[in-house]
Amino acid sequence: MCRLYGFRANEPTKVECTLVYAQNALMVQSREDVTGRGNAHGWGIATYEDHCPHVERQAWAAYQGEHFRRAASRIFSQQVLAHVRRATVGAPKIENTHPFVDGPWSFIHNGTVPGFDRLRPRLLELLPKERRDAIRGDTDSEHVFHYLRTLQARSPDLPLLEVLRQGIRQIAQWCGEIEPTAPIGLNVILTDGEQMVGSRIGRTLYYVQREGVHDCEICGFPHIRHHTDRLYRAVVVASEPISHEHWRQVPERSVYRVTEDFCFDSEPL
Repeated sequence: MCRLYGFRANEPTKVECTLVYAQNALMVQSREDVTGRGNAHGWGIATYEDHCPHVERQAWAAYQGEHFRRAASRIFSQQVLAHVRRATVGAPKIENTHPFVDGPWSFIHNGTVPGFDRLRPRLLELLPKERRDAIRGDTDSEHVFHYLRTLQARSPDLPLLEVLRQGIRQIAQWCGEIEPTAPIGLNVILTDGEQMVGSRIGRTLYYVQREGVHDCEICGFPHIRHHTDRLYRAVVVASEPISHEHWRQVPERSVYRVTEDFCFDSEPL
């Protein structure tokens, strides 16, 4: 199952309350999400500093110990990905823990690719040797990530959202051929710290757009060091609504991006 979180803003922001202290914080979802299931098989956070991802991951539950809490408390960034894992494909181990990283790119996935044992050889045939060698774990998620990175390399001038659309469409088509009646889950987020795109297929997904500086409903303080010459904007995407803000559902079978002016924009897959 898993639960994911993506954040992008035009100014560095603290996200500790969202990840740890909100009524439905990601750490809460690691113990029990809205379905009543736990996501206790690992956690990971990617933040960006000087255009490079900094990643912390562990193969145990976010709610166990202080590691997740401490990692969240250190974040002050414009771009954040976070993930709590419920293992479906691949054992609970660090190599299978999200986010997956390749150069400046980081990636998280909520869902399951049906028939992956049969799809995996087809995916690997399409990857160059250096990308096959870069795969460290055995999850469907990491394989999908490297397939998307392969498509990026083959079409460097194609907009990132279109690369994602083509890749997700192709994977969904293959799954339909291999396991026609099996439900597919392909909620993904892909970012290089400058762009953020994602998809929704088969799992819940919500977003909220923030505009202007407001006190946090949890701690009572704003979470940014605001430059008064600009309007603060941020977009948050998450598997479940986290706060009392006005969260909206991401349309099913869609791809989306955070625009250059930090707004949410989705299109049919």
